[in-house]
Amino acid sequence: MNENEFIFELNKIGINPTKGQLELLKKYYSLLIEWNEKINLTALTEEKEVYLKHFYDSLTMNKVIDLNKVDSLCDIGSGAGFPGMVIKIMFPNIKVTLVDSLNKRVNFLNTVIDSLNLENIEAIHDRIEDYGKKNRDKFSMVTARAVTNLPVLLEYAMPITKVGGYFIPLKGSIDEIDSCVNALKVLNTSKVEQCEFFLPIENSKRIIYKFRRNGFISNKYPRSNAEIKRNSL
Repeated sequence: MNENEFIFELNKIGINPTKGQLELLKKYYSLLIEWNEKINLTALTEEKEVYLKHFYDSLTMNKVIDLNKVDSLCDIGSGAGFPGMVIKIMFPNIKVTLVDSLNKRVNFLNTVIDSLNLENIEAIHDRIEDYGKKNRDKFSMVTARAVTNLPVLLEYAMPITKVGGYFIPLKGSIDEIDSCVNALKVLNTSKVEQCEFFLPIENSKRIIYKFRRNGFISNKYPRSNAEIKRNSL
């Protein structure tokens, strides 16, 4: 996907990037490639692949929520910043928190933040289950991409989501919703929407889920990583 194709496809999902935002994405890509030689950030290095499978893919959640109306967002297991960093570049109005358990990746994220002069965004070095204990009911929207299975993601995400807020994970081709019945009940959460589509150009399948937190969640969640692995919801 070249830049013109990127712009064309974004326009189709209601996003109109400015020249300034496109320049920030170019700088982001350059930093990604530079740092990828030192630490493992992505297996994709060709510009056309990064624009399609990282940049565009990160923004497809605009299919299920108007990102212009989101005020605070947490990206759990952010990695190289997908989708949270891309969303921040395209929707600077959102206060973004990126959480990752590997300090090297957090150092990269902070370098991007500084190099691109981004404001109201922070990268946090922490395990998400520990972060969740300290930051309950905080974000109007939480997201995750390529992290773990849905029942585990729901336990990570819903306690830090405000009541009435949304968790929107970006997933691949396998529908995991049937595995979430108990997690949704325990976490006082409901599925609002499920959007299935194919990425342009290469036609690989994607699924976006939209979950809403309906009310109180016990303070026991999220549990420790050992408990979650031993007995996931």
